[in-house]
Amino acid sequence: MNCVMSNILTISSKDIIQISKLSCQIPSLVQASATQKIITDAASGLGIKVEEEELQQEGDKLRLENNLVKAKDTWMWLRNHHISIDEFEDLIRTKVLTRKLAEYLFAEQVERFFYEHQLYYIAAVTYEVLLDDRDLALELFYALQEGEVTFQEVARRYIQDPELRRAGGYQGTRRRADFRPEVAAAIFASTPPQMLKPIMTPKGVHLVWVEEIIQPELNDQLRQKITTDLFSAWLDQQMEQVEIVIQLDSDSNAQESNEQQQFAYNTTNSSEH
Repeated sequence: MNCVMSNILTISSKDIIQISKLSCQIPSLVQASATQKIITDAASGLGIKVEEEELQQEGDKLRLENNLVKAKDTWMWLRNHHISIDEFEDLIRTKVLTRKLAEYLFAEQVERFFYEHQLYYIAAVTYEVLLDDRDLALELFYALQEGEVTFQEVARRYIQDPELRRAGGYQGTRRRADFRPEVAAAIFASTPPQMLKPIMTPKGVHLVWVEEIIQPELNDQLRQKITTDLFSAWLDQQMEQVEIVIQLDSDSNAQESNEQQQFAYNTTNSSEH
């Protein structure tokens, strides 16, 4: 039997809300909506406004980030996201308001926070091989100390992951919080370049070469990160202090349907008696 289907598939706002429910996305959408309202209300209360020039700059930045070079590219992007011109301006305005509110609240606190938490921002460049056998790790450690083998040779032989093996166990530049506590303690107490004695953790035996310890510097990138972190913590506090009331038409319809079903059930039972 042939199944004939229309080439047109209509998706309504009700369908989108329903799939958001079934895919368990409603809580994250509610949080995003509440966050935007908190930001807008706070900015309004503090008298923070967005200038036309700021809107233009943020709009240009967004188009660049999404590779919207031509006008038709922008129109297609708006269409795909079902965003009107006014909504596009609201989107840009919210981005600017968020940045300005964060700077207003925390720009003057960044430097003090940085100096109070310097240990968190110190970083290390390391290479690592993870082993299961402590005796083997010790044997390799002493061989490395004596120059009988290089770390690259150890990495090529004992690292299973192809990409990590090709990189010689290179872990990149990582901050203290990115390491397990016992590994971090040994790394940041070292004097690079230095081969560390094998470190036991629940994951296995870590054979670590510390290439460099990078002292933190409060540059623009880190300043922005600290501001963002402080602002995120502030938003979390604001969320805890408000009661969120969610009003969805589908919820009202579902409640009405349940009440009708209950009424029908009660009526049926009454007639039987």
